[in-house]
Amino acid sequence: MSIAPDSGLSTPDSKPNLGVVGTGALSDWEPGLRKAKQKIVTGDARDTRLKADSVDLVVTSPPYWQKRDYGHDDQIGQESTPQGYVSAMMECLAEWKRVLRPTGSVFLNVGDTYHKKSLVGIPGRIEAAAVDAGWLVRNRIIWTKDGGMPEPAKNRLANRHEYVIHLAPKQSYYYDLHEYAETYGNGANPGDVWHINPERNMSAHLAPFPQELVRRAVMLGCPPQICTTCGAPRTRVLERTRILDPNRPQARRAMELADEAGLSDEHIRAIQATGVSDVGKATKFQSGTGRNSKSVQALAAEAKDVLGGYFREFTFAKKVTSGWTDCGHGTPARGVVLDPFVGTGTTLGVAVGLGRDAVGVDLVPMVDQQTPRAVK
Repeated sequence: MSIAPDSGLSTPDSKPNLGVVGTGALSDWEPGLRKAKQKIVTGDARDTRLKADSVDLVVTSPPYWQKRDYGHDDQIGQESTPQGYVSAMMECLAEWKRVLRPTGSVFLNVGDTYHKKSLVGIPGRIEAAAVDAGWLVRNRIIWTKDGGMPEPAKNRLANRHEYVIHLAPKQSYYYDLHEYAETYGNGANPGDVWHINPERNMSAHLAPFPQELVRRAVMLGCPPQICTTCGAPRTRVLERTRILDPNRPQARRAMELADEAGLSDEHIRAIQATGVSDVGKATKFQSGTGRNSKSVQALAAEAKDVLGGYFREFTFAKKVTSGWTDCGHGTPARGVVLDPFVGTGTTLGVAVGLGRDAVGVDLVPMVDQQTPRAVK
């Protein structure tokens, strides 16, 4: 197996049985790959009629319980009880699990509802039911915003947050934390609170969600390319460098000490291989016994003697992409994003703009197949 040149794919760690090939963009590596496209299907989120194992990521925002009546006999959201709504959502999740590839996952934006003067706890009910059905709840992301709809209540605070629940049917789901952290956290894990203000939208849809929310979900959860033969996503292969964040005083001092002592790249890699203890972390520095070789331990000891406690800084050095995995079949295709409550097509427009194919399903689609929304 080999690895394609640099593009925008990623997973936290490389697979041990994969090689590395070159650098550059995937668009350069696969110049014949057609442009991203979108498709609209009139149908039900509980029965999309899409092929099994055909979707890499679901990003969607269903109608919230008892919030708006869209006037369709088969609509979700007007069930008489919270239990009925959750049951309908579980039917959706069962269908989405069918169409997802083994490395797929779901980002579900859902808010809560007041009923008889009390919050009903819809997001928590969905999470609990999903766990009971075998799903993994990987994150409950809090979407915060500065403003929102005016609320007449005088004895409680106005709601200024919603939930984005990240669900995965299997542990092996695709996830690009590296690119996301570089974009939103200066290389560090940015956390599970997304501050995104609503966008002005004059469409017929009463509750569009922001493009930025979709962008984050697609960046995290949808591979730009997959293999049509085996379904494997191309994932980022990362290599640790000796680059530290100069804005941190401890990191800056560590780099100064390393430069003054003339520590080689081999010294820094030895520190990273041994970590805080002598337990090996990088297989290419290990002797096959589960511990680092004596030569690596010696290099690490030399470096730690020079750096003192500052050696720990280099165990958190910046990682860079050295290549991309490739199963070798030579049948690449773009990753596919599904929005089973497509509405005005926000998800589709963002996905296509990010180079993924997109499929939208809705009882009454309001988006033009030929004109995906622009991505800001």
